[in-house]
Amino acid sequence: MTIRVVICEDEPLARETLRDFIAATPELVLVGEAANGREALRLIQALSPELVFMDIQMPELTGLEVVRQLPSVPPLIFTTAYDQHAVTAFELHALDYLLKPFTQARFQAAVQRALQAPAPATERSEAAVSALQSQPGEALARILVRDRGRIFPLALGEIEHLRADLKYTQITARGANFLVRMPLTELEARLDPTRFLRVHRSAIVNLDFVESMKADEQSQLQILMRDGTELLANREASKRLRDLAI
Repeated sequence: MTIRVVICEDEPLARETLRDFIAATPELVLVGEAANGREALRLIQALSPELVFMDIQMPELTGLEVVRQLPSVPPLIFTTAYDQHAVTAFELHALDYLLKPFTQARFQAAVQRALQAPAPATERSEAAVSALQSQPGEALARILVRDRGRIFPLALGEIEHLRADLKYTQITARGANFLVRMPLTELEARLDPTRFLRVHRSAIVNLDFVESMKADEQSQLQILMRDGTELLANREASKRLRDLAI
């Protein structure tokens, strides 16, 4: 008995790697490929696959947007270049995730997990997606960060501020700085807006860690964080902060 598989991946090399690994796995049969989110959505709805390898970062629609639009969610194995997306993958109850570049051994481990998963796995995926659809602004509870060869969860409440750093985001927490491979804008969408505020294009602050704020000559607020970091809020953020003042 074989499992019908669909690949949803915009990177040609990753798509070729998945194709080769699937061909080398007797239990799997590839029935379709999609190179962007809209193709992925159409293909999954048309073919009803029993397993989907879903890239999180795709043009037109992201992998997560595709999943949230599916009326029926098949078992999922996410593929991603960002460690942080693992948290979202497991919040969506994906069977597993593959961090690029992945090996055949890691691929096989994810497939075996999929093959051994009980039938209700699909129902759990659907329930998780339904919960996200009903609460689209739901915040992350934690972020996975690396420190000296270790990976550990960092609670959102511990984060003091975040700064854009090219393709990365620098997170300040616990008296240290951590880099995560996710752009600031993507991370902002999953943060609690009642606690975190984007004060300008490249910085977000946790209001719980703001020491004080003072207006400059242009009426923009100078923000002093508890760790001594000073940030200048843009006009829009300054207005929002003033509106929050009692």
